[in-house]
Amino acid sequence: MYRHILLPVDLSDAHSWRKALPTALTLSTTFRAELHVMTVVPEFGMPLVAQYFPQGYEAKMHEHVAAALAKFVAEQVPKDVEVQRIVAAGKIYQQILRVAEEIGADLIVMGSHRPELSDYLLGPNAARVVRHAGCSVMVVRA
Repeated sequence: MYRHILLPVDLSDAHSWRKALPTALTLSTTFRAELHVMTVVPEFGMPLVAQYFPQGYEAKMHEHVAAALAKFVAEQVPKDVEVQRIVAAGKIYQQILRVAEEIGADLIVMGSHRPELSDYLLGPNAARVVRHAGCSVMVVRA
């Protein structure tokens, strides 16, 4: 039923994956689907912002995050699960949607925290992904 499952994680917040990861692993194993674990780093985009960081900082940050994601996958994902690691840069929900389309995801499994008043006014990343994804989305409450 599923061939490509996307699991977005925030490496600095275990709540983003603590419950979603076991769900994604179970689905990947059950359907023999490839698991795509991704994380998103901020984009420096605007020259006004970029000028405050040393030259090459963005590339070094990307390398650091890629190494952290590799370590996360090695520690959290069993060896028998086919997994791809993806580091994207930009707005979280936009990058999740872009990567899901790019890899042909059948399912996005993502964690979501308990809603707060600000979430109802602004909309969390999970809600934006659910509204705009071209595939099924499973939101696992943290």
